[in-house]
Amino acid sequence: MPEVELVLRSRRVITPDGTRAADVTVADGRIAAVLPYDTMPPAGARVEDFGDDVLLPGLVDTHVHVNDPGRTEWEGFASATRAAAAGGVTTLVDMPLNSIPPTTSVGHLDVKRGVARAKAHVDVGFWGGAVPGNVKELRPLHDAGVFGFKCFLLHSGVDEFPPLGPDELERAMAELASFDGLLIVHAEDPHLIDGAPRQPGPRYADFLASRPRDAENTAIDGLIRLARRTGARVHVLHLSSADALPLIAGARRDGVRITAETCPHFLTLTAEEVPDGATEFKCCPPIREAANQDALWQGLADGSIDAIVSDHSPCTPDLKRFDTGDFAEAWGGISSLQLGLPAIWTAARQRGRSLEDVVRWMCTGPARLAGLHHKGAVEPGRDADFAVLAPDETFTVDPADLHHRNPVTAYAGRTLHGVVRSSWLRGRRIADHGTVTEPTGRLLERQRSA
Repeated sequence: MPEVELVLRSRRVITPDGTRAADVTVADGRIAAVLPYDTMPPAGARVEDFGDDVLLPGLVDTHVHVNDPGRTEWEGFASATRAAAAGGVTTLVDMPLNSIPPTTSVGHLDVKRGVARAKAHVDVGFWGGAVPGNVKELRPLHDAGVFGFKCFLLHSGVDEFPPLGPDELERAMAELASFDGLLIVHAEDPHLIDGAPRQPGPRYADFLASRPRDAENTAIDGLIRLARRTGARVHVLHLSSADALPLIAGARRDGVRITAETCPHFLTLTAEEVPDGATEFKCCPPIREAANQDALWQGLADGSIDAIVSDHSPCTPDLKRFDTGDFAEAWGGISSLQLGLPAIWTAARQRGRSLEDVVRWMCTGPARLAGLHHKGAVEPGRDADFAVLAPDETFTVDPADLHHRNPVTAYAGRTLHGVVRSSWLRGRRIADHGTVTEPTGRLLERQRSA
């Protein structure tokens, strides 16, 4: 057995069995044991005592657009993973689009890995892409270690990642079912989007009307029918419409293998408070009304929603069309990778939810989705990945203080609860009060078994 070299001590450690005072011992980058608080440390072991600050698992964010290579002026592995580390995220999984090339073949995956390898401050995995004409690439990508395959049902926003039509979608799902691959889907129906009113200009109400809930609901209903027919595993990305929750819950009761995620912006921001012309709030699907938000929180509480992830989708400021405030023309995406934990904790505490709930939604759930069995919990055998949080302290978001490449975020000026004191990756401190160390992250592959 490797020798214990580090003990992390806190009066509030969040474990799968609840929150308790404990000493967490670390050996060779893994959690060796969770011991009673103030246990005599092994000879030679360094002790870090966090007092009343909370020790929780490092967050796992399975929905991040890093855009590197090809659009590094939007974001890159160096800046994105610095932001992740500063925000308590120790593992992220990169989306296959917005980079050039997109991750739609093993060759393209190799390019992306080559770019990321020396820049990663946190552990990084990769989703593959399912696009027209690449069905034969899906199994090789799966064998190369991607965690699953993303597809769009409507235009993705970039021409090099086109959507799947109905027949192509079914072919991809049948292929993935043959080796139990996972399809993750941007679920909005293209016909309903095309038929919705599209009024250019700065009014948020006009933009919201252009992305109706029925577009999500109809797309999800179609996915359920195809999953039932093909036996494929499917995952609904960035769920915005709470109307779809009964569909998802009913499909699960019938044995359909479907999961769903939502995002901090859907849980903390509402349509009623988005100012006209404030295109930093634009995302697709959109931020909806407060009543819809309440129902999403209920979906988290009853388990209909499996995870909260960022959908960090940045761009350069000019693409947000701040000069005109035109929601129709602005790039859709919320920059929040560094802020997800305090944003969700701020809203969760107001709703009577606990930090244990937040850990379940932002650590354990995403790790389970991606099959990262060595991440997402403070228990023996897992990677020694941690975030240390001062849950009662507050700060006001200043975009200039963020590590994202471009200082744009919908959270600017908001006061949030929860200051991330430090982040730890395999027993090494990678961020301390916002200062991030040199890159030590590893590139991850899908695990073949638990």
